[in-house]
Amino acid sequence: MKKYDYIISGSGAAGLSLLMRMIVHPYFGDKQILVVDKVSKTTNDRTWCFWENEPGLFQPIVYHHWERVHFYSDHFSSLLHLAPYHYKMIRGIDFYNYVISEAKKHTNITFAHGNVEGVGNENDYAFIVMDGIKFVGSYIFNSIQFEPLQAPAGKYYLLQHFKGWMIETVQPFFNQGQATLMDFRVSQQHGTTFGYVLPVSPTAALVEYTLFTRQLLQQHEYNEGLKNYISQQILLNDYTVTSEEFGVIPMTNMKFSKGEGRVLNIGTAGGQTKASSGYTFQFIQKQTQAIVDSILKDGLPTHQKVSPSRFHFYDSTLLNILYNNKLPGDKIFSDLFSKSAVQHLFRFLDNESTLAEELRIVWTLPTFPFLRAALQEIVS
Repeated sequence: MKKYDYIISGSGAAGLSLLMRMIVHPYFGDKQILVVDKVSKTTNDRTWCFWENEPGLFQPIVYHHWERVHFYSDHFSSLLHLAPYHYKMIRGIDFYNYVISEAKKHTNITFAHGNVEGVGNENDYAFIVMDGIKFVGSYIFNSIQFEPLQAPAGKYYLLQHFKGWMIETVQPFFNQGQATLMDFRVSQQHGTTFGYVLPVSPTAALVEYTLFTRQLLQQHEYNEGLKNYISQQILLNDYTVTSEEFGVIPMTNMKFSKGEGRVLNIGTAGGQTKASSGYTFQFIQKQTQAIVDSILKDGLPTHQKVSPSRFHFYDSTLLNILYNNKLPGDKIFSDLFSKSAVQHLFRFLDNESTLAEELRIVWTLPTFPFLRAALQEIVS
């Protein structure tokens, strides 16, 4: 039985980000790497958006970026200038093609596809079972969530769910230099709900309808939400939907397993989705870089702590507020964006701010509800 040095379970953002970081470093050139997943990634099934203040590993495939974004609500609206940050978009198909095409240049990297049934440890190696066949490796990096998430008592679990349409117009309509980051001028009947507009040309834009709630909607409700938002807020009626995407992201303060033994969990399965925002892509980049750094330093992959623990407390406090409907989400985000510089907010949401910056941001929020929620999280 062939034994691999590293097995990557899952070929999504986490698995392929780690693979790419291995590809670009000479140390891994003679390591046998196996990547397993259910099917090969050949469709544009999702879009990743994130802010960044310098070019990252995947800068060559950034599909579009914006230096200015709109924030809209009934409480506050403004055009925000992001410098030195850029808000960036990477299409799933470009990401998959980029990493996989680079991987195929290296004979030490193998891809296998099938039903991945589980991972585990045995003696001095890790193993993964796919279609009843066992593959063994020195270490496995797993991004597959094998069991449905269930938050234990005392923890919060919201769903960030969204449907997006790529739409096109015959005549130029969009300002491709300005995106809409959040637009709360939509019905809040289900909970925290906002629109999202990312123009990629004068005649094309990705429009999304996003909610933070406990339950998903029916598909026709997302469609109605998108239609109403496009007609009532974007003020556009003549357009064609060229593609669509749908996603569900967990927003929870439950503790995710880092893995056991020679199995390390990465990505959302390893707790890299930020509980209060749902952003994941950049946290995956930090985690995968930390893993590679630990291998280069000590020869062993370990989970390095990428964020101070106080940020988990902040996330839990906000989830407490949203989960229990103590304040409307549109009011919370309006206070944040109206009373703090967007650059400070980005650092805060990236878990990179200083304690002084965090205190200034916290004091922009309604004192009593947040203080009460914070005390609940301290004693829970």
